[in-house]
Amino acid sequence: MKLLCSSCFLIRGKFGVMRLSLLLILLLLAGKGAFSTSNYLIGLGSYDITGPAADVNMMGYADTAQIASGVHFRLRARTFIVAEPPGNRVAFVNLDACMASQLVTIKVLERLKARYGNLYTEKNVAISGIHTHAGPGGYLQYVVYIVTSLGFVRQSFDALVDGIEQSFILAHGNLRPGSIFVNKGEILDAGVNRSPSAYLNNPSEERSKYKFDVDKEMTLLKFVDAEWGPVGSFNWFATHGTSMSRTNPLISGDNKGAAARFMEDWHDGKDSGNIYSDESHTGSTERIPRRISNIIPEYNVKHRELLDLASSFQASSKREVTKFLSISSRVRSALRQSDKPKFVAAFCQSNCGDVSPNVLGAYCIDTGLPCDFNHSTCGGKNELCYGRGPGYPDEFESTRIIGERQFKKAADLFKTASEQIKGKIDFRHTYLDFSKLEITIPKEGGGSEVVKTCPAAMGFAFAAGTTDGPGAFDFKQGDDKGNPFWRLVRNLLKTPEKEQVDCQQPKPILLDTGEMKLPYDWASTLVGQYRLIPASLLLDWIADLLEYCVVVLFYVEFTTMAGRRLRDAVKTVLTSASSGEFNGGLHVVIAGLTNTYSQYVTTYEEYQVQRYEGASTLYGPHTHSAFIQEFKKLATALVHGQRVESGPQPPDLLDKQVGFLTPVVLDTPPLGSNFGDCSTDVPRNATFKRGDMVSIVFWSACPRNDLMTEGTFALVEMLLKKDSWEPVYDDDDFSLRFKWSRPAKLSTHSQATIEWRIPQKALPGVYRIRHFGASKGLFGSVHHFVGASSAFVVV
Repeated sequence: MKLLCSSCFLIRGKFGVMRLSLLLILLLLAGKGAFSTSNYLIGLGSYDITGPAADVNMMGYADTAQIASGVHFRLRARTFIVAEPPGNRVAFVNLDACMASQLVTIKVLERLKARYGNLYTEKNVAISGIHTHAGPGGYLQYVVYIVTSLGFVRQSFDALVDGIEQSFILAHGNLRPGSIFVNKGEILDAGVNRSPSAYLNNPSEERSKYKFDVDKEMTLLKFVDAEWGPVGSFNWFATHGTSMSRTNPLISGDNKGAAARFMEDWHDGKDSGNIYSDESHTGSTERIPRRISNIIPEYNVKHRELLDLASSFQASSKREVTKFLSISSRVRSALRQSDKPKFVAAFCQSNCGDVSPNVLGAYCIDTGLPCDFNHSTCGGKNELCYGRGPGYPDEFESTRIIGERQFKKAADLFKTASEQIKGKIDFRHTYLDFSKLEITIPKEGGGSEVVKTCPAAMGFAFAAGTTDGPGAFDFKQGDDKGNPFWRLVRNLLKTPEKEQVDCQQPKPILLDTGEMKLPYDWASTLVGQYRLIPASLLLDWIADLLEYCVVVLFYVEFTTMAGRRLRDAVKTVLTSASSGEFNGGLHVVIAGLTNTYSQYVTTYEEYQVQRYEGASTLYGPHTHSAFIQEFKKLATALVHGQRVESGPQPPDLLDKQVGFLTPVVLDTPPLGSNFGDCSTDVPRNATFKRGDMVSIVFWSACPRNDLMTEGTFALVEMLLKKDSWEPVYDDDDFSLRFKWSRPAKLSTHSQATIEWRIPQKALPGVYRIRHFGASKGLFGSVHHFVGASSAFVVV
């Protein structure tokens, strides 16, 4: 039997109503942030969680060919903590990762307990993933999620646990009096439904209540320090992290990670290497401010003189440097920060189950025609059907555009947020058996009947993938039959029992994951006779005079309509349980992929169609009804202040993990070369224009030797005062890409290619590109090195 873990966080009370005099003060202080009576302690923190940038399979598409080999931009853990002084507190962590992991959550909580006692526990901590499909895999503890990564990857796991802990330490250390504001608005062009045939199977009268077949609303929380003003924001919006395709080998936060980078730089007056500029973060969001507005060269020379100056700086390399050099050189280095808390912006995931960022639609790559509507195939083959992003055919441009659309809306909501959150904090948490859970549902023709969920299983259409990343072979979406050949293959692993087959109908079972136990559990774990599959529910009950907001967090991906039904169910419970207190509006937000992961939840009607999302709804056709039933119970307990038993704990399978990723044995440069030497430099007297691509190739070493956490593999520097180099862009910028490769699979040689697309707002002057790395010696010793290109001119 599988267990569903549900947690509730509660903030309850009324928004303050501001008088005109206070509004005038807010406008006058807009440059420093809106101030109000502080009713909480708030703290935010952010830390690097970029895992191994080489050799490791990426998590999301389950494509064995998608192996990390560089960095698009870095991944981060962003944490906010809200506490009553004195009283309860809650913490929310947003990860630039595909999803949260039960094992990661367990180990983070262990570390927090060792550091803070019982201040942060499973009851008041939520760890959520943005669902990027371009981060290192191998960090979950169940077999089905780590097969393509060759098992468990300890380095991926440690990067997450360490980074989350450090973000907590920063957020806890930043706890200071402050206030929280809420705002919401629509984004119309950042997501489309990728399974519209399943959505259309929902009742027409239900669909007629909604204007769109995906949710378009973003909800944002703005955090304001009583002394420093705005220090961060977290928002929730539904769209998949699949702007970057399954062929992309660069670590990337995809569209939500990009949006976070844009917003943090916008607030701090920096330029992420994007194409926009603005004078301040309080103005229009049509343009993003450039970073180097305060780095104006004090010389004013002609092009010839710039070339002469550049020629005096030739390519170089140096070994036996320290890792500290990479950290201190980073543009956003903590060493460069003032005493003011660092601004943190998180773009969190919502009910994105059937929502794609590839908004131009799905087309056949062989004919250019739209894919088959019901099966997303092209001539019967699903692997030819791909969704197109707004920057098609450039996936980096699609990522930028979808990220920017989210950023712009968030910035507008941030600037106009005025409704203040006040009240008490409370929470509930429990584990429930979720494999054969009895659910009472309405019976057709009247009355009710009792049905059950099933042990976990994946359907044939799961292997078909989606239009964001189609599968292989002859699988297709909308398959409720299966085929004899793949049934034979399935039976070699595990033949499902008749009871399980009947329970999962009309899903044809491809993988009976709930019953597969070798080498250990594929999708669940035994505690006594109970298998545990945790989920998380976060209820933030935020009250205005007539308007309320509830945020509900899950460990799964809810489809659009499944999320809407859940919101309505929670709304009904809170309205009826409040004895009329909710006579006004009640707004419910869903956030997913929290604390662990167990795939999708569709409506009963969508499940019948058996597209990818239905085939990935593990616990059978009544999974959604079970969620609604249990969360209605939990919401009732929450609003009435009733205790909820915590239940048995989920298992810790760290000691059972096995991994087959080979370690780095040795790095060597070619004879006559050193680590950090340029194998391809800029031409002599090179001059580039804004918009040009500068590409440098260095002799390098495997990035797994040092993740350069809170540092950088790549750096662009600008020459100031003829003898001083200033960092202006690094591998956390959209304009700079770090690519790593070996000339052959077993070669000890490797190269780092650093590409810089010169931003339109880059200043004229002399520049160079540097590469930081670490090599492994014959006996396991690690040595850091740095290389620099020859200087060049940008005009």
